[in-house]
Amino acid sequence: MTDSFNDNDAFAAAGLRLTVDLDALVENWRDMAHRSGRARASAVVKADAYGLGIEDVGEALYLAGARDFFVATADEGVTLRLYAPDARIFVLCGIWPGMERVFFENDLVPVIASEEQLTFWMSVLSDYGDYPCALQVDTGFNRLGLPMEDALALADDVSRPASFAPVLVMSHLACGDDPANPMNRQQLEAFRKVSAAFEGIEASLANSAGIFLGPEYHFDLTRPGIAIYGGEAVPGIANPMRPVATAEARIIQTRFVKSGETVSYGRAMQLTRNSRLAIVSAGYADGYMRSQSSGGVPLRQTDVPGGYGFIAGHKVPVAGRITMDLTIFDITDLPDNLVRAGDYVELFGSNIAVDDAARAAGTIGYEMLTSLGLRHERRYVSEEAEE
Repeated sequence: MTDSFNDNDAFAAAGLRLTVDLDALVENWRDMAHRSGRARASAVVKADAYGLGIEDVGEALYLAGARDFFVATADEGVTLRLYAPDARIFVLCGIWPGMERVFFENDLVPVIASEEQLTFWMSVLSDYGDYPCALQVDTGFNRLGLPMEDALALADDVSRPASFAPVLVMSHLACGDDPANPMNRQQLEAFRKVSAAFEGIEASLANSAGIFLGPEYHFDLTRPGIAIYGGEAVPGIANPMRPVATAEARIIQTRFVKSGETVSYGRAMQLTRNSRLAIVSAGYADGYMRSQSSGGVPLRQTDVPGGYGFIAGHKVPVAGRITMDLTIFDITDLPDNLVRAGDYVELFGSNIAVDDAARAAGTIGYEMLTSLGLRHERRYVSEEAEE
């Protein structure tokens, strides 16, 4: 595990820093495992564990009991294998010619999702013999997966090689975060046909949102992702997950600006009072999105307000346009001696939910987390690990 805060000089000095609460992460996974009922809960750690670091996140979840993981690419699987030695690691983007050795040497399970991949996989089996795979079937999402009719035909094909033995058949919900959407029921019924056709093979349909839809969506294996990291699985209801990631940016300068003057690019914000501003060392190059600006961006022409930070017990609004490396916050309503250069503003975390920050940017928590730039320093905190 990464050193504690007191020993991490780079973290203490960083302009932008990210704290990952591994205890909260593990508690969230256990919560989703409990909600999965009789089904096992896997852990989705693609995109570098949603931007939080696949090494530490993967190890924490493995030690907590996760034994099935989903990554996007083989490279992610290779990294994860070092921290999850005997877990099943499924690679969602599948396998292509030239990748066989990587999969075999690291015991990765390809998710076959197209006719091209299926044809290639059959040729691999003829050369190398038995090796597990998973099948992704499209039940109406029209994103990735074998067409339903092709999957059902494959299940009935008595001439398929005996070495072709999938260990998992799966699909993905298009509208799981909208419980009332009829598409959920349509996909459920379609997937039931697929699961029945591949009798005796484990089945998986539910992502984080799908777990909240209830037991009939759970099948044998659930795939929680965003909920593990503290994000909303179903918008519009209270989020039961603990916050996991806290992003903070250092205040470089505070300044007084007179009423009537303008702030940042394009003079997008004109001050209506004498104001005190804090300039912090994070901008859209760091994943703090320009669309959260208080003015001068198309989103501000709607009823969606701009972004906020949090410092010294107070929410403080973004002032003007967010720039590449810098963001300006209005701290006028805070006592003069409460904020100074060198302090940190929370961009999202325990006080500003990542999904609230995302809504101010017109996006979702997934994008906020995975857009974090490479310029931040990261630390992991865990009381369990220290005991």
